[in-house]
Amino acid sequence: MTEPNTKYRNPEKNFRSFIMAGFECADHQNAFGERVDLTDLTGHDRFIDEDYKGLRDIGISTVREGIRWSQVEKTPFQYDWSQVEEMITCAQRNGIEVIWDICHFGFPDDLTPLHPMFARRFSHLCRAFVQKYRSLCPDGELVVTPINEVSFLSWLGGDVRGTSPYCIHQGWEVKYMLMKAYIEGIEMMKEIDPEVRIMSTEPLIHIVSPDLSDAALVLHAHEKHQEQFQVLDILSGKMCPELRGKPEYLDIIGVNFYFDNQWTVTDHRYIPWNEMPASPFWKSLHTLVDEVFTRYGRPVVISETSMAGENRYAWLKMISEECMSILKSGIPLLGCCIYPIIDRPDWDFPLNWHHSGVWDIHNPETLEREIHHESLAAIREFQEKLDGSTVDLLEGI
Repeated sequence: MTEPNTKYRNPEKNFRSFIMAGFECADHQNAFGERVDLTDLTGHDRFIDEDYKGLRDIGISTVREGIRWSQVEKTPFQYDWSQVEEMITCAQRNGIEVIWDICHFGFPDDLTPLHPMFARRFSHLCRAFVQKYRSLCPDGELVVTPINEVSFLSWLGGDVRGTSPYCIHQGWEVKYMLMKAYIEGIEMMKEIDPEVRIMSTEPLIHIVSPDLSDAALVLHAHEKHQEQFQVLDILSGKMCPELRGKPEYLDIIGVNFYFDNQWTVTDHRYIPWNEMPASPFWKSLHTLVDEVFTRYGRPVVISETSMAGENRYAWLKMISEECMSILKSGIPLLGCCIYPIIDRPDWDFPLNWHHSGVWDIHNPETLEREIHHESLAAIREFQEKLDGSTVDLLEGI
């Protein structure tokens, strides 16, 4: 286990709200080669003002948004920022703080991560975004996620043919090229704004042997579990130093945590999160975050979490309890993002809606947002816990 990195530990950033909202912004090609644009399918591009007002009404003022690379750069090195400008303007008007994804999931039609021009195109996109953003918002902090979930994206496109470049057994090659672009993108952004902050967002997973008496299988599970840290190790320069990663690029570490993030190594059986008594294989969110913080010593954000269907309240209640436990332990947890905050259709079967988030969409024609009252109740209870924790901290000073 590596020692925590304290050399570049900056004072923790306080986001405008601890509870955050994420708007689904995937614009990739799905398993059938069809372009999926979830910002369009959910109507967020048309209802953005309404969506932001709804967030402010429930006390959320920090969001994750994506620029949708496939929409911005339809011709190489020529950018259409009109929709991004509208998002920036709307966020300012509603007092919303945005954490920006340059690439959530999705690339232009003529690019894949294995294309020789991928890193150059992406880095120039990053630079152009910061130029555009600073032309509209010269002051204030800018927080950017260059590429969301490199680990998942490299598996989906590199190993199981779920998206571009539709490969099998090339996950490492895809990951390497995504990280080349990621780091070159940071370098380009910092040429324009040296103070731009980077929030990496990677899946937080747990892989375990189904048979703890099998030493070889336990070791194999441990090795697969450790692979989740390759992206952060590359970003910090510990791994693949030729890609020019640096410790200071590990600024804020975002971890994406869902119910299916834990499984057994050989048969890929998901470990249940809500069994009574609890499954001995399940690791709490606090335990997994502690592993990340011990390894890197950087502030953490739960950058994505949610549950679809009837268990939404129970999941959010569990997440709130875990966040409170993490905060009480002294780990600098800076926020928790409900992602997606608004219902979304399935990537591969877009007629099927997941019924996730705090607002449901029951009519895909009108896209009317309907509050999910149990999820809202969970958020209210979470906010009360946070308010009580603040009082306890102040009394202890």
